[in-house]
This record gives sequence, C-alpha cells and structure tokens, in this order.
Amino acid sequence: MTDSSYVSAVRESYDTVADDYAKHVPAPAELDALSRAMLAAFAELVRSAGPGVVADLGCGPGKVTAHLVKLGVEAFGVDVSPRMIELARAAHPELRFSVGSMTALEVGDGELGGILAHYSVHHTPPELLPVVFAEFHRTLAPGGQLMIVTRVVAAEYEHVRLTHAYGEHPAPFDSHLLPADRIAELLEQAGLVVTARLVREPGEGMKRQVASLVAGKPGAAGSRGRWGGVDSAVCH
Repeated sequence: MTDSSYVSAVRESYDTVADDYAKHVPAPAELDALSRAMLAAFAELVRSAGPGVVADLGCGPGKVTAHLVKLGVEAFGVDVSPRMIELARAAHPELRFSVGSMTALEVGDGELGGILAHYSVHHTPPELLPVVFAEFHRTLAPGGQLMIVTRVVAAEYEHVRLTHAYGEHPAPFDSHLLPADRIAELLEQAGLVVTARLVREPGEGMKRQVASLVAGKPGAAGSRGRWGGVDSAVCH
C-alpha cells in the first residue's frame, strides 16, 4: 500500500465513524489512572523543557488536545479526517485544529516543544514509520519531548483489519502492530532518544498490550518558533 492510498483509506474511514467516535471514546479525565498519569507526566516534561507548543497528531475530536491545555501546555490538534476536525472545532472553538499529515507536517524545523501521538501511529504501515519519525525529529526543537501511546504486540509484527467500527459502520481500519522494542529502535534511528517506556498488559477492557514511549530530541531546550501555517495542511 502506498503512502497516498493508506492515507486516503484512513481519512475515509474516520470521516465515516467520526460522529459516533466522538460520542463513545472517553475523555482523558475518564481514562484509567496510568493513562492519566502518563499524559500528566508528558505535559510536565514539556513545561520543564521551556516554552513551546505541542502538536497533538491524530487528535480526533480534540478531547486530548483540550486536556493538554488544562495541564498547562499550549497545544493544537491535527487530524487526517476533515469531519474529526469539524467536530473538534465545534467542541473547542478556543483551540486550533487543522486537517493535516504526520508524514508531512506544515510546521517549520524545530518549532515544536512537544508532539503527542495518542493511538494514532498504528495505522501507519511499518515501512513508512521512518518517514513519520523523521518528521517528528525535524519539527521538534532541541530538548523537545515526544510521547507515543499505541497498541503493541509482544513479538513480531501483526496486521489487524477491521471491517466495521464505532456503531457498526462499514469502515475498514488497518492496524499495524509492532513490539515496543521495535518502535523504540525506529525512534532511535530517527535521532530521538527514548527516555521512558511503559508497557501495560491486556486487562480491564484492553485486548492487547499498550505501550507509552517517551523520547526527546537531543540538545538544550532553546527558543522555539510559534505554530503557523498548519491550517493549510490537507494531506496525511
């Protein structure tokens, strides 16, 4: 599957399920204690590194973006689905959201103080993850922080395909699941330093392991550019 074809498929599926997704996916404050703690820890890392805006990539209806702002960081959201962005803007008109791409962000080099990819990188085919992680490295400022939260497998690669989702909509979703160690390896190859990881075992409604990985861009935290131009991004 090519870059453009997988992106088109993800966009179409999330446009289809967006309204039910927004209704049924819990807000961050309703998540379990460990999930809330990891988000709070990420926000604290960003704040301690210095001023800088956070990009919430794969923001969906904006619930996590708004939560980051409540945790004291400046944040904006980007999602491949135009309908998700419509819902995010309606729910949080005070925040900024754009249709955009984690493979080609409309953000300047070193502009971001942080990047959050909260259950969003698993739709990317493994061979394209180096492209995504290179974009993370390019757009993060020295000292900038990244957190990825994603489903993982204990060993080897697993491809999962759903044909219906969120209210039984006929919306196919492809998930590409890797071991946490492999994701960490790809981040390191992109020039990011993994500083922490938490792998949670299945249970309490989770069918698979979930990994939270925190990584930083080497270098002292310095001045960071302000977010601009993301509204014009139209591809994932």
